[in-house]
Amino acid sequence: MKRLSSETLAFIHAHWGDDVRALALQAKKYPEVDMLEAAVQIAGRQVAERKIPSWAKVESVRYPSHLSMEQCSSELTARYKASLINGETFADLTGGLGVDCSFISQRFRKVDYVERQNSLCELAVHNFAALGLRHIHVHCADGVSYLSQMTPVDCLFLDPARRDSYGSKTVAISDCEPDIGILEPVLVEKGRKVMIKLSPMLDIAKALQVLKHITQIHIVAVHNECKELIILLEKSVEKSDCIGSEVCIYCKQIVDNLLIPPFVFTFSEERNAMCEYADKVGTYLYEPGVTLLKAGAYRLLALRYGVKKLHPNSHLYTSDHQVDFPGRQFQVEAVSGFGKKELKTLLRGVEKANLTVRNFPTSVTELRKKLKLKEGGEIYLFATTLKDEERVLIKCSKI
Repeated sequence: MKRLSSETLAFIHAHWGDDVRALALQAKKYPEVDMLEAAVQIAGRQVAERKIPSWAKVESVRYPSHLSMEQCSSELTARYKASLINGETFADLTGGLGVDCSFISQRFRKVDYVERQNSLCELAVHNFAALGLRHIHVHCADGVSYLSQMTPVDCLFLDPARRDSYGSKTVAISDCEPDIGILEPVLVEKGRKVMIKLSPMLDIAKALQVLKHITQIHIVAVHNECKELIILLEKSVEKSDCIGSEVCIYCKQIVDNLLIPPFVFTFSEERNAMCEYADKVGTYLYEPGVTLLKAGAYRLLALRYGVKKLHPNSHLYTSDHQVDFPGRQFQVEAVSGFGKKELKTLLRGVEKANLTVRNFPTSVTELRKKLKLKEGGEIYLFATTLKDEERVLIKCSKI
């Protein structure tokens, strides 16, 4: 890791909040400052204030390139992963910047961080010491090679690379590096529990086909944006809190730094759920959070919350009495068909609105152009299909 001069460190400290590009243009004014490295550290600190605030508070923490900072876990998701496991011994086989390892390590007595890039290992040694995490041992090694010779631990963690040789993102387990499907037998031998962080775009059904020892799947969203898919493996599956011995799916939403209790279910519960469909749109309309849509808990939502579904494929729900639904909630103001007179009445005086389409043949862009509406405002419009295949536009206000 590059050693920074006292002049460069003082410059970084003095310009934490400044525009990095503007500073770079002033490099000639500060010949004693390593401006390239100063820019990396200032930009890294600014990202950390947003993503890893507890790191940003420690002035001696050092940061890598901007791309590594953007790709690393956030503190919110790292803390959530840490809440799922604990024990005596832990090993992170794909250490990276070390954000996940730093938070998870606080739940274990002895921790091994494994990373094949020497530059990241040097950063990890420095940062773990700066953060007071002196029980983490850094190993510059290939994670798969380390796995073959390591002593079994209470928990293993992997965050496989999800970009191919051309830099494109990959979502299939077999396309990730390392391939967890191939490694699974060794992983469950070396870890009493194995935690794997995967792309939120991964097909859960395919993951269940590929991996044989899944006990839990956690879908994590921050401010209604899917961030991570976390899979837990165990060689000997313990009894689950859920009905039967199936895999539990946890739909976890983090809002305003608060962990909202997860919606937990199994696929058998979803298959067996009796769902009631609405004859008409009621007083309230509900749109599930993204984790629930990703998991496919469609009929079960209606059953558990006493609401009615508009259509088997619409994934919108309604009720005449408001319920504490896990997603966006709206009060319905009017419902219209797509006849010219109906639309004119519904949209009278409306120049802009927030438009969503669900189970509808037209895209948001096309429909917005047709309705001649700008984006934004306090009005919410849902274009969707009812159970009798009637297409409607629902005008709402957000609760």
